[in-house]
Amino acid sequence: MKSLILLFTIVVSSLTAQTTDYNLKKGFIANGYDVVSYFNNQAIEGSKKFTSVFDGVNYKFSSEKNLYEFNKNPEKYVPQYGGYCAYAIALKGDKVSINPEAYLIDKGKLYLFYNAWGTNTLKLWQQKDQELLKEKADEHWKKIKFEK
Repeated sequence: MKSLILLFTIVVSSLTAQTTDYNLKKGFIANGYDVVSYFNNQAIEGSKKFTSVFDGVNYKFSSEKNLYEFNKNPEKYVPQYGGYCAYAIALKGDKVSINPEAYLIDKGKLYLFYNAWGTNTLKLWQQKDQELLKEKADEHWKKIKFEK
């Protein structure tokens, strides 16, 4: 009987489990840019010929090679903070869209930023204490990651 109750609890929990809110402008993470290309110091738009799904999120890649690399270890390439602007998450806990060409790879993690109308949040991020900004962003993200 206890195992039946445990099984029921697990099933109900999995049905109600929340998923992370990802920034899926244009239907893809990183506005359809190839997340593997960032780790090669390039921002390259992906192609519909090379796509994958991880954690319910669509990804596009610029080449079959990058698609293969992603599928080997997808967790490595998932943008921090659901692909929203890292600076806005750190500053106010706001989910702000990004410019896919404003990015930073730091300690093996991908951070994306807003850059429009004269505001380049990547530059602002780099001018401040980045470790403190990451701590604040991590705290804010824990609170808002499931909010749509």
